[in-house]
Amino acid sequence: MSQMVRKQIYIRREQDERLKRKARELDVSEAELVRRGIETVLCTTSQEEIRKSAWERLRAGMEERANLKVPQTGRTWTRDEIYEERLERLSH
Repeated sequence: MSQMVRKQIYIRREQDERLKRKARELDVSEAELVRRGIETVLCTTSQEEIRKSAWERLRAGMEERANLKVPQTGRTWTRDEIYEERLERLSH
């Protein structure tokens, strides 16, 4: 392991909350997450690459959600039917 250097940084309160939550979720220290973030930025050569990487992660997450098998509830109505019914009630 390479030699560590201590740094003191300031982050926003909401970042602190999210950092703590993610560290617990991944079972790593907050410092390890900060080091990973720094390494990601240092290894990325441009803002365009950072945006592209973020978009790719977002897209992968959207595709994963789109492929989830969601149990059907057996409903017999559509959203349009509900809207129509409400509009009829309001117009009378």
